[in-house]
Amino acid sequence: MPDMTTLHATPTALPAWSALGELAAAPLTHLRELLHTDTERSRRLSASACGITLDASRQRITPAIHSALIALAEQAQVGAQRDAMFRGDPINLTEHRPVLHVALRGDPKADGPWGQAISADVARELDRVCTFADGVRSGAVTGHSELVFTDIVNIGIGGSDLGPRMCADALAHLTVAAPRVHYVSNPDAWALYSVLHSLDAARTLIVVSSKTFTTQETLTNAASCQRWLVDSGVPAERVSRHLVAITASPKKSAELGYPADQTFLFWDWVGGRYSVWSALGLPLAIGIGGAAFREFLAGARAMDDHFCTAPLAQNLPVLMALAGIWNRNFLHLPTQLIVPYASRLVRFTPFVQQMDMESNGKRTHIDGTPATVDTGAIVWGGLGIDGQHAYFQLLHQGKHTVPVDFIGVQSEDTPLPLASTHHAVVNLNLRAQAQAMAEGRSVEATRALLQQDGVAAAELDALAQHRSFEGNIPSSILWLDRLSPARLGSLIALYEHKVFTQAAIWRINAFDQWGVELGKTMAKQMEAPLAAAQHRPAGGKA
Repeated sequence: MPDMTTLHATPTALPAWSALGELAAAPLTHLRELLHTDTERSRRLSASACGITLDASRQRITPAIHSALIALAEQAQVGAQRDAMFRGDPINLTEHRPVLHVALRGDPKADGPWGQAISADVARELDRVCTFADGVRSGAVTGHSELVFTDIVNIGIGGSDLGPRMCADALAHLTVAAPRVHYVSNPDAWALYSVLHSLDAARTLIVVSSKTFTTQETLTNAASCQRWLVDSGVPAERVSRHLVAITASPKKSAELGYPADQTFLFWDWVGGRYSVWSALGLPLAIGIGGAAFREFLAGARAMDDHFCTAPLAQNLPVLMALAGIWNRNFLHLPTQLIVPYASRLVRFTPFVQQMDMESNGKRTHIDGTPATVDTGAIVWGGLGIDGQHAYFQLLHQGKHTVPVDFIGVQSEDTPLPLASTHHAVVNLNLRAQAQAMAEGRSVEATRALLQQDGVAAAELDALAQHRSFEGNIPSSILWLDRLSPARLGSLIALYEHKVFTQAAIWRINAFDQWGVELGKTMAKQMEAPLAAAQHRPAGGKA
């Protein structure tokens, strides 16, 4: 195992980092000119794998910058760090454990580099998840009165909610004939009531997802669900037929009444934001079926193979990570916009937001010293068509320069007579926005257009300023050939490995989240005196 703390002390010590700094300090050619004069851009800045094509030709990257970025990845030993993760080395140094979400999608017929024991555990639990999910879908798994489940309520927060919920939206075309799956993360009472009030308790299955089974928000909602089941006529002694636990702490879930045969396990080497591949994907498996869930895992496994074997210059996660580092550290652009143009990817941006910002929102190098470089970007966004009629105005003419990831799907499978027309409109807008942001429109070009439109000479100069666009906004386009379980798995794994690669270069730990833990700790500290005050006699001492 390489010594993860001494691969390099800080990225600024690498020769390629200095070279990139010098390139960034020199005058940079506008994207408008690069796109028209650099005939090799598309070849050099594009790559394909797993049914996904990356077009990074609209990034502000010249051949010299591209070469220096590849050298940076080599000098940072991204490959060695990647291999350490896939071997199961304890690369999460602050918690002294491996990072093996990749093992969750490993081929169950073959042992991965992490060993036979882990492969066997993963295969066993995957079989249990898929068998149970298909049982719920078929009606073989029933409630206390032998009625089939028509509704599933998933209680979880963070990675226990965002992943399966996002994927269920993305693969909604496969859930039409399945039980309805509802997701509740917020402990606000209305969030839970708005789901439960229209459901039949006798036909409702409650899935509680919590790694530790101590998360306050989740346990608050879970307790309320159990009370609702009893109040709605489910016999108290048979409530367990309606309860499922997904946890790394089965003893704690058992103490709260969750039956062992409906408790599904994952392990402490699975981070919440990387956990949709585990038993925490059970609600998704119920929605799309066990076979499609396995296809989802296979798509992620295909991207794992690409990440591990493709040359750096043709490696999708590496290319995306390097473009992000150029924008963040050398062009000093602090945010990253993600705009899917397929409406089924409506929750993809908040999913990646958690994955990226919880992983790389760090100010400490892996050896414990203060970070010497800017780290994770602020990730935001949403559906591109909606954004065009809202915040895209700021992108085109505001004072901020915001890098963009556009995500499109090349095929259409919606069963609507004019679906192909809808699809053409959506993808036309994606291409137009990417090009408009890159090229902009100069004052001179705008003035000429206004003259053609017959604008009076006295107004030309003022209007030309209002209606011109700086452009030069860096962006990448990710094209999926279709939106299927396998392609979705590949897309998620692509972003996971992009985040990993950036952390490897910045020399930070992408797999702890002490900032999240701080709020939980303070809530517990504040809870005790509040509870004591509530039980104190009026006008007296406790």
